[in-house]
Amino acid sequence: MKKIILTTGGIFLSILSSQSQQSINQPNIILIMADDLGWGDVGFNGNKVIRTPVLDGLASKGVKMERFYSAGPLSSPTRASVLTGRNPFRTGVFSANEGILRPEEITLPELFKTAGYKTGHFGKWHLGTLTTTETDANRGGPKNKSLYNPPVLHGYDVAFVTESKVPTFDPMIKPLENDGRFWDYIQEKETALSYGTAYWNIEGNRETEGLTGDDSRIIIDRVLPFIDRSVSEGKPFFSVVWFHSPHMPCVAGPEYAALYRNYPLEERNYYGCITAMDEQIGRLVSFLKSMKVYENTIILFCSDNGPELNTPGTAGAYKGKKRSLHEGGIRVPAFMVWPDQIKKPQVLKDPCSTSDYLPSLLDMAGIANTDGHELDGESFWPLVKGKSQVRRKELVFCSGRQGVVMDRDYKLYYSEGRYELYNIENDPYERHNLAEQLPSISDRLFKILSAQLKSYENSFFGKEYGRDSYDKVVQKWWDITK
Repeated sequence: MKKIILTTGGIFLSILSSQSQQSINQPNIILIMADDLGWGDVGFNGNKVIRTPVLDGLASKGVKMERFYSAGPLSSPTRASVLTGRNPFRTGVFSANEGILRPEEITLPELFKTAGYKTGHFGKWHLGTLTTTETDANRGGPKNKSLYNPPVLHGYDVAFVTESKVPTFDPMIKPLENDGRFWDYIQEKETALSYGTAYWNIEGNRETEGLTGDDSRIIIDRVLPFIDRSVSEGKPFFSVVWFHSPHMPCVAGPEYAALYRNYPLEERNYYGCITAMDEQIGRLVSFLKSMKVYENTIILFCSDNGPELNTPGTAGAYKGKKRSLHEGGIRVPAFMVWPDQIKKPQVLKDPCSTSDYLPSLLDMAGIANTDGHELDGESFWPLVKGKSQVRRKELVFCSGRQGVVMDRDYKLYYSEGRYELYNIENDPYERHNLAEQLPSISDRLFKILSAQLKSYENSFFGKEYGRDSYDKVVQKWWDITK
C-alpha cells in the first residue's frame, strides 16, 4: 500500500489535504527537462553561439548547479529517476525503450496529488507505451500490450505526451527523403509523410489539433491552460515539462533557423531548436508572473543526459557524450529558481543528481513519504540553505556494462574489469587515472558499487512490492560486474 503523510515542520506551517483550498505557503512546482542538451549547449555554461537568454537569466538569479548529474546517460533511465527518487537499475529502466515505470513505484505526481496539487505531464514520456490499438512510435501498439503504461497510472490529472522522440518543428511529419537526423523545415507540407508518433491525452485519446509549428511552443500551449485552471481553482500545481529539443530529428522553424543562417544545416537546426525552446521557457515564466504565482514557484531545469554523438552538441571540455558514464555523458546543465525562498544567486558545487529531485521537493514542500521504498537520492535543500556542508550518500550510476561511484571528490569508473579513478574536484576532465596509485580507494568504491547492485537486484526482482510488473514485462537482470 502507498502511504503518504503530510508534515508541519520546516519552513511551512501546514500542508492542507487534497480537499482543501491552497495554502499560501504551498509552492508550485515545474520540472523542465531538455532532451540530449549538452552541458556546453547553454550560455550560462559558456556557449558563445547558441542563444539561450532566458535560461541564462534564470540560472543567474537562482541556484546554478555546477556538478549536477542525470541518473543515467540515456533518456528513460533518467526520467524514471526523476519521478521516483530511485536509481534506474532499481526500477528496471536500464536503457532507453527498455522496461517501464512500474505502477508499484511511488511517484512525485502521486505524492503531490495526495497533498492537494493538480498534476500534469507535458511533452516526452518515454516510460512505457501510450496505446494498445495502433502502431505508435518505438514500441506502442497491439504487439506490446504488456508495455502499456501511460501517465494516468502514475498520479497525473492531465497529460499531453508522446511515447518518445518527434521532430522539433512540425512534430507529426517528416520529408520524403531524410536521414532521421536533421532537416530544414518543410515548406511544402503536402509532400510530407507522417512521422509515426502521436500526442496522447490523459484519457488515452490521440490529440489532433494545434500540432504544427515549433514543438516546444506546442507543448507550452498545453502547459499554460493547465496552470491557469489550477490557479483559478485555488490549487497548487505540479507540472512536468519534458521538451523534445534538441533530440534528433532537429528541425528549426524559419525564424530560428534564420538566426543561424550562416551555419551548415545541422548546426542551424540544432542551435535554432534550442533557442526556440529557450523562448518558450520565457513565455512560461512571463505567464507565471502575469498570474502572480512566479515568486512561489519552484522551477528545476536540467537535461536528461549529455549530447548525442556526431551532432553539434557539446559537453564542453568534459570527457564523453551520451551513453557514457564519463562526465560528458551525465554532467548536465542545471539550475533551480524559487524567488520566495532563494533571494540571492548562488552556485551549488556539491554533486547532485536527478534521483535527488523527489526527496528534495518533498523536503521543500514539507511532505513525507512513509511508503518504505528505498530512495537512492537525498535532499539537496539543506545544501542550498547552508544547513549542511556535504551530501551523505554516494552517487551510484549504472548503464549497460558501466558503473560509477562518486564519493565527494573521488569518482570510480568501472567497465568490464577496467577501473578508472579520478579526483573530480582537481581533475574534472578525467585526464589522470589514479586507480593504480590509490588502490585502496578504488577497492572501497567498487565494494560500494557491488553492494548497491545487490540492493538494486533485490528491488528489481520484486522484494519491495511483488513480481506482478516484473512478470508482465519480462526483463533480464544486468549484472555489470560479470
